[in-house]
Amino acid sequence: MGKRLFFWELAGFLFTSALGALLHFTYDWSGGWSVAAAFSAVNESTWEHMKLLFFPMFLFTVIQLCFLARMYPNFLAVRGVSVLTGVGLIPVLFYTYTGVLGGHVMWADIGVFFLAALGAFALDFRLLRRGRFTSLWQQLLGLAVLWGLAFLFVFCTFRQPELGLWQDPVTLGYGIPR
Repeated sequence: MGKRLFFWELAGFLFTSALGALLHFTYDWSGGWSVAAAFSAVNESTWEHMKLLFFPMFLFTVIQLCFLARMYPNFLAVRGVSVLTGVGLIPVLFYTYTGVLGGHVMWADIGVFFLAALGAFALDFRLLRRGRFTSLWQQLLGLAVLWGLAFLFVFCTFRQPELGLWQDPVTLGYGIPR
């Protein structure tokens, strides 16, 4: 069972990494389509890069639910924790390294994304194998976290707060470029 789970988590990491990289460009490729904006990066803000990790993980969660939910009764709670961890790692790693270096470097930005995805799926693997977080309220909380984040990422694409996390460092603007 451990090998099977390992391959599922590896597939999730690869899927999330590939789709997240593609979603960085789909808004521009779509010609500014608002549906694409909901799921893709619309600017270079840290928030939009967090979205690039979230939506592929969310989609892969739906796929994994069909195959793993019966074997792992803690699946939704664990995925809620691992998604929050991965999404949280992006600003932590980004602002840490840019604070140390005094600026950002493209290859390091890409590395932050991959490290956050790797961290999320490694934590997911570890927590699923431990078998904790199996109660109904924890599963419901995990589900609420996933859907709550989905709502926030879409909502804040169209109505973003004017805070540093949402500011595009290239244009110094917020949200969808006008």
